Amino acid sequence: MRWKRGRGRDQIEDRRGEAAPAGSGGLGGIRLPLPTSGVGIGGGLLVLVVLVVLLATGVLGGGGTGTNPGAVRRVPGAPDPDAELADFVGFVVDDVQAFWQEDFASSGRTYQVTKLVLFDGQTESGCGLASSETGPFYCPVDRKVYLDLAFFRELGERFQAPGDFAQAYVIAHEFGHHVQLLLGTEERVRQEQRDRPSEANDLSVRLELQADCYAGMWAHSAYEQNQLEGGDIEEALKAASAVGDDRIQRSAGERVDPETWTHGSAAQRAQWLNAGLAEGDPRDCDTFSASI
Repeated sequence: MRWKRGRGRDQIEDRRGEAAPAGSGGLGGIRLPLPTSGVGIGGGLLVLVVLVVLLATGVLGGGGTGTNPGAVRRVPGAPDPDAELADFVGFVVDDVQAFWQEDFASSGRTYQVTKLVLFDGQTESGCGLASSETGPFYCPVDRKVYLDLAFFRELGERFQAPGDFAQAYVIAHEFGHHVQLLLGTEERVRQEQRDRPSEANDLSVRLELQADCYAGMWAHSAYEQNQLEGGDIEEALKAASAVGDDRIQRSAGERVDPETWTHGSAAQRAQWLNAGLAEGDPRDCDTFSASI
């Protein structure tokens, strides 16, 4: 991808090198706010998983990815080993949000710019403790995207989906969730999940596939601006496929079970990313009416 330094760093909240939050300790340390919907609270891991799914949405969701390999931790005062990658993230965040500002304005809406939080290891979010083990995600409570840069190394090494445009797809997907929140889609889906719990997984898949399609819309814009290089589209499609629920279940040695999916299969994710890429038209991203 053709990109320039110096853009978007004002849209990055850099917490790398900060001490881990007090009382943190992996998944067991997650502290989530009580839901305001009036849904009753039970106990144990099931409630934790349900709350994570309800509050945080990401390219991988709340299921986790394990420990990130090759993690580079920033030491305060020392040269930043990920300076170039952080600059790249800033550029993509700025470009994605500039695209959505223009898209919203064309239909008489106002896009609300938000921030991406860079962290390493763990940090607090409005949805509880953000951890490198959960992968990138968007928290609708504080309206921020959370990313540990070590995930990009994992994307290339564990998921075999390297490349800067694969990384850009991940960022654009998370900001797709911000778009859904601003349009009211996220709230409607969460209400439907509460009203029809038997359809909760299907609705989650449709929400995630729409975020993939929105990422494709931005990629279409980047193509039109001559920002893409040879192989970029293939990188993004490979990344979308790599994080399909079926592939993740298979790589974990689990039985592939569509009834448990929350993000969609490898084929579905690539299909809907491609749907947004084709014309850059939001009408092509209606995953809730279409057959997926």
